[in-house]
Amino acid sequence: MPAAASPGSSASGPGKPGHGVADSFDAVVIGAGAAGMMAASVAGQRGLRVLLLDHAEKLAEKIRISGGGRCNFTNIGTSPANFLSQNPNFCRSALAAYTPRDFLGMVERHGISWHEKHRGQLFCDDSSESIIAMLRRECDAGNVAWRMSCPVQGIEQSPAGGFALRTSRGPVRARQLVLATGGMAVPQLGATDFALGVARQFGLKVVEPRPALVPLTFDAQQWQPFGALSGVALEADVGCGTGKGRTSFLEDLLFTHRGLSGPGILQISSYWNPGEPIALDLAPGRRLAEEWIAGKSGNRQTLASVLAALWPRRLAEQWLAGEDGQQAGLGAMRMADMPDKTLRRLAERIHAWILHPTGTVGYKKAEVMRGGVDTRGIDQKTMQAKSVPGLYFIGEALDVTGWLGGYNFQWAWASGAACGRSLQKAA
Repeated sequence: MPAAASPGSSASGPGKPGHGVADSFDAVVIGAGAAGMMAASVAGQRGLRVLLLDHAEKLAEKIRISGGGRCNFTNIGTSPANFLSQNPNFCRSALAAYTPRDFLGMVERHGISWHEKHRGQLFCDDSSESIIAMLRRECDAGNVAWRMSCPVQGIEQSPAGGFALRTSRGPVRARQLVLATGGMAVPQLGATDFALGVARQFGLKVVEPRPALVPLTFDAQQWQPFGALSGVALEADVGCGTGKGRTSFLEDLLFTHRGLSGPGILQISSYWNPGEPIALDLAPGRRLAEEWIAGKSGNRQTLASVLAALWPRRLAEQWLAGEDGQQAGLGAMRMADMPDKTLRRLAERIHAWILHPTGTVGYKKAEVMRGGVDTRGIDQKTMQAKSVPGLYFIGEALDVTGWLGGYNFQWAWASGAACGRSLQKAA
């Protein structure tokens, strides 16, 4: 199995040759991303001897590219309701113990300027690099040792307790082992299923993983009329499921050559299951049938003009062309001349456009992985495996998936902090 690594090629702290790295530690953290650096820094500052490993040559690439390079590092409105899991109450303890305000306090202590976008999303004013540098400084403050790039080639439990690791840079022993290698999203940056393999090796259950926060695709032939709309965006209510199981998001959606993307689609993709339809309300907050019928008397506007004022013109034209011919020929009709029944039918289709995705674009374009290590086998306060003392899982490796908008970073900080506080120093 591939594994994880640290900043620079030495076994010392970044930029600190001769940091005194030994082959035995209180804790080894595999994965130098958001959750891993948080756990290592918290434990190190408590006096533990911590080694942080990663298989990558560059540190924290997912942080670097996040938020368009400005890192949407948390969401001030984070709550357990913003996360999916087969064990939905699992995230409560960690999120309550380490809040967005706690992380924001660290950001401000390090002099990083930030701004809030809509719906509580917090971004760096400058570059994601400032968050990476902050986490490196926090690790330095805890004398955390680093090894990058340093793939882990094997893990075994030691008969006397703890773990023995075979790495590309020699053997390592640890009383406690933390898996912070994330999920399989964005494999081009080195993402793997390493943590899931370790979980299975030690008998832990895994919730089947799949891409999440990902664009949806459609049958090429059926989508062909809409492929020409690539680049068109508008706000819509995007939903799936029925009854109490229905979920929807009011966000922008984006037409692409292969299907749909944009925040609304990424959000609903985490809830969508293969074979299910999705429903788009392309005029959210409006009551089009009532508006049109009440105002049609003497209205000389054509339907084409009315829809062009509601949507981008290219979408209005394609909608009237009709993917199934139902709207063909209506665009030139004046609103005053259109039967109420026709207006109601058109409004119904606009408020509930039913589409059947055939799949997603996969992990290459996914923001995160849904599924992961089954949290029913993990202690919610410490992140330790209930059946394997000393083995911990944090961040995206666990079956906890946040919404788009900074929530997954907050889970990384919160789960990493919970783990870092619970790791034990050798007597």
